[in-house]
Amino acid sequence: MLIDTHAHLDFPQFNKDREKVIQRTQKAGIKVINVSSHLDTCQKAINLAQKYEGIWAAVGVHPHYAEEIKNQEKLAQLLKKLAKNPKVVGIGECGLDYHESANVNNEKQKELFQTQLRLVQELKLPVIIHCREAFQDTLQIIKPLKLSGVFHCFSGDNNFLEKVLALGFYVGFDGNVTFKNAPKLQELAKLTPLNRLLVETDCPFLAPEPHRGTRSEPAHVKIIAECLAKLKGVSLEEVAKITTKNAKNLFKI
Repeated sequence: MLIDTHAHLDFPQFNKDREKVIQRTQKAGIKVINVSSHLDTCQKAINLAQKYEGIWAAVGVHPHYAEEIKNQEKLAQLLKKLAKNPKVVGIGECGLDYHESANVNNEKQKELFQTQLRLVQELKLPVIIHCREAFQDTLQIIKPLKLSGVFHCFSGDNNFLEKVLALGFYVGFDGNVTFKNAPKLQELAKLTPLNRLLVETDCPFLAPEPHRGTRSEPAHVKIIAECLAKLKGVSLEEVAKITTKNAKNLFKI
């Protein structure tokens, strides 16, 4: 069994064949955490989780949408209400993105991130962190807090990886770890202890080789696990066993 700890099955890319995609996922013995990125997707993620066995949800707002949030307290109350659903197992994805979100005010991003982190602390749920080219600010915000969670679709360098691991976080690797032009990311995967590793697709994005450039789906998580097994010199069965245990420990599923 494998657990894809970061999917977006509610996204419109799956509107035409979502049922078939989920059937392939279940047939492959893969379980899924469907992660929200916008207020509009939170309830959709919950609905999917309630409809299907082996799917759970996380609720949160991606930094790309920071400037849409006009009332932080109202957001917190809404997310808190949604998070009471028993199939909600985390808050996210949330964080900081100074690359693709270059046109989104950094201070607005920080405000949104901190609002969701306060909710993480209050509800004692794990956080799913999106961090891109915002390493120092992210560490500065989370370091004083007592949190559990995962750095989704990990990027950064060895130094950042060490600091993330020292804080007790899990590290998620996605389809881009299979890319032929990703030796630095593959080296980071080698350095990440198995007991801190999670496998993710981020579908519909980042389809692994040999599907690169097409729509990804949770069934592709096996390809990512196979790549990680090869990088770490262990069997696929070992990667599946340990990453599944890690996901269950973090998300209490």
